[in-house]
Amino acid sequence: MRKTIHQQALIPATPGEVYRVLTDGERFAAATGQPAHVTDREGDAFSLFGGRVEGRQIELVPDSRVVQAWRFGSAHDSPWEDGVFSVVRFTLTAEDGGTRFVLDHDAVPARWHDHLEGGYPTFYQEPLTRYFGG
Repeated sequence: MRKTIHQQALIPATPGEVYRVLTDGERFAAATGQPAHVTDREGDAFSLFGGRVEGRQIELVPDSRVVQAWRFGSAHDSPWEDGVFSVVRFTLTAEDGGTRFVLDHDAVPARWHDHLEGGYPTFYQEPLTRYFGG
């Protein structure tokens, strides 16, 4: 069975600044403190958190949305089986001088739902907030 994760946070940066972190490996690594290879080109493969997460950029709408085919990669303690992917959508909207950061993660294997849901604030929202000085 597959599950969905939905989370929101207010990040103290513009949508463009947040978008650039999500689509630039050097900025992502600076924000999270973890190695990353990610680009702003649809169709490109990516690797985040030192290869623990990998996938492909599916849809990129500058300053607004990032959609990724996403999976635990070979560097993760429990990599997903070949061909198993989920879909992560980051929606960025200007709000109150910052960015409403909406994360929707669909088709999450049930056994990983709680792990991922608890990890997103630690690996995305909190580092982004710190990176932008919040």
